[in-house]
Amino acid sequence: MEKILPWFVLKSVPGIGNHLFKRLIDRFHSPELALKASGKDLSEIEGMTPRLVTAIKQHRLPDRVKKDIDLVMHNGYKIVTMSDIDYPPLLLQIPDPPPFLYVLGHLISPLNNIAVVGSRNATRYGISSTQQLCKELASFEITIVSGMALGIDSAAHEGALLGKGHTIAVLGSGLEVIYPKENRKLFYEIAEKGAVISEFPLRAEPEPKNFPIRNRIISGICLGTVVVEATNKSGSLITARLAAEQGRDVFAVPGSIHSFKSIGTHTLIKQGAKLVEHAQDIMEEFLYVMDVPDRKETLNQDRIGPTLASLSSDESLVYDALESYPIHIDDLVQKLSMGPGKLSSILLQLELKGMVKQSPGKFFSLTD
Repeated sequence: MEKILPWFVLKSVPGIGNHLFKRLIDRFHSPELALKASGKDLSEIEGMTPRLVTAIKQHRLPDRVKKDIDLVMHNGYKIVTMSDIDYPPLLLQIPDPPPFLYVLGHLISPLNNIAVVGSRNATRYGISSTQQLCKELASFEITIVSGMALGIDSAAHEGALLGKGHTIAVLGSGLEVIYPKENRKLFYEIAEKGAVISEFPLRAEPEPKNFPIRNRIISGICLGTVVVEATNKSGSLITARLAAEQGRDVFAVPGSIHSFKSIGTHTLIKQGAKLVEHAQDIMEEFLYVMDVPDRKETLNQDRIGPTLASLSSDESLVYDALESYPIHIDDLVQKLSMGPGKLSSILLQLELKGMVKQSPGKFFSLTD
C-alpha cells in the first residue's frame, strides 16, 4: 500500500496527464520526490504551470481513488508501476506511457510480444487464419497481445492458448468490468496463461473514448503489430498507425480482393507493411532481438505434408475446387456435379491428410 500510494496520489492530480507524469518521473525519479519537490523545481518541468504547481502542493487523494486502491488489495490485483521490473520496457519508450498498470495474471517475456488485431465482425477466413498464425507464433514462445474484442482479437488469444503459449489482453475498461461479456471465460483463461491488463480504474466502463487510448498500449508493449482483416475505418488501423509512430514494425495478413473487410490490410501492404502468410514471415524480422528458439527448420518441416501428386484423381478434383475461403458443401456438390455422399467421403479423406479443414455449418476450405 505505501509503495503504490504516491503513484495514485500524483496520477489523481487534476491536469497531470501521462506526458507530464513521465516528465516528472524523469526529473525526480519517483512520485514521492515529485510530490515533495519545491515549487521552483516543479516549475522548471516542461508543461508545468503555476496552477498545476499549486494543485500538486495542495492535492489530497480523492475518495474514489481510495476505494479503487482498497478494491485492488481486496481482490488481489497487482499494480505494476513504471519503476517496477515487471513494467513492459518497450512501453517506457512511447511518449505517454501509463504511470502504472492494473494486472491480473503475470507479465512475462517482455521483449517477446507481438500484437495481433483486426475486425470485430471477422470472416471465417480471418478467424481461422488468425488462430493458426498465433498458434504458430506460440510455438516460438511469442506472447500474443490483443484487445479481447470479439472477432480477430478473440481468435488471436485463442490461437495462443491452443498453442499452449502466453497471451496478454489489454482492456478498454477496468478489470472489474469484463467487456465484451461473451468473453468472460476467455478473460480468466488469458489471466491464467498470461495477463489481463488495463490503465483504467477497476470499475471503469468501456466508454468509446477508452479504446483508441488503450490501442497505444497494445502496440507500445510489442515489437510489431499484425493486422488481420480491417476496413478503411477500422480501429485496428489506429493501432497500426500508433505502432508505426512508435517505431515498431507493422505486418498485414492479405485477404480477398473482393472483401471490403480486407481493404484496410491491403492498404497497409501498399504503404509498406510486410505481408504475412506464416509465423516465419514475422520471426525472421525479430530473431536477432528475441530470446526464442530458432525453429525455422522445424517449422518448415511441420509444413511438409501429403503432396498433390499423392492424391487420387477424385481427391485432386475436390482439392482444386477448394480455396482458402470456406465454401458450403452444397455449393461444392453443384460445382463438381458430384453426389453428396461421395463428396463427403473425399472431403473426410482430405481432412485426415491435413489438406482440408471443416468449419461449422458444413463449410470447407484449404488448410493454411
